[in-house]
Amino acid sequence: MKRSSSFPRPPRAGKGGRDRTDRARGRHDRRAVLVLSGVAAVLLCAAAAFRTLIAERPAGVIGGPYALVDDHGHPVTERSFQGHYTLLYFGYTHCLDVCPLTLATVTAALGRLGERGRQVTPVFISVDPARDTPARVHAYVASFSPRIVGLTGDPQDIRKVAAEFHVTVRPRQMTAATAGNYQIDHSSMLFLMDGNNHLVSMFPVDSSAEEIATRLRNLLPGG
Repeated sequence: MKRSSSFPRPPRAGKGGRDRTDRARGRHDRRAVLVLSGVAAVLLCAAAAFRTLIAERPAGVIGGPYALVDDHGHPVTERSFQGHYTLLYFGYTHCLDVCPLTLATVTAALGRLGERGRQVTPVFISVDPARDTPARVHAYVASFSPRIVGLTGDPQDIRKVAAEFHVTVRPRQMTAATAGNYQIDHSSMLFLMDGNNHLVSMFPVDSSAEEIATRLRNLLPGG
């Protein structure tokens, strides 16, 4: 004796039913592809726009005059670099990770450019003048490259130059345990300035040495 199934079998669709189902499924698939393609296009455009926004700004929007002290104790202004490209980075010597990694990356990027890399002077501007004396800044930048110029100065002068470059600086709240060993939250960006202290381009600090070197080849004279 044959057992009957507990669940009734659905009726078989005729050829016309299968065709309608296939056509409906095809329409849904095409709509899904179009929607996904549209979303992908929007995301790509947004990413490109954001990258352009942070990487290319019109001259005059970022940067300005400054008067600081170099890592040998000598007065320095933006006019000290007249006629030379500078690659500026704001950081501090007690920084645990981002600052040393960025300076090492900049050193490697300029090394990849060979003689053309000498068109650019890398400049480290301390955002921690209370601890970063010229001597301390000198020892710090020299550990990466003798070519890096370290700058520090009075707190008001550091605040002014940071504001000129739209760099935010926020010391973390200190306690009795962290006094003297506090950390500072600050904007991290590389600024390429031309010989007239006008912004040429900006580089995210997570750029690789090869990415920085490639862009510099295209931006520097003779590229």
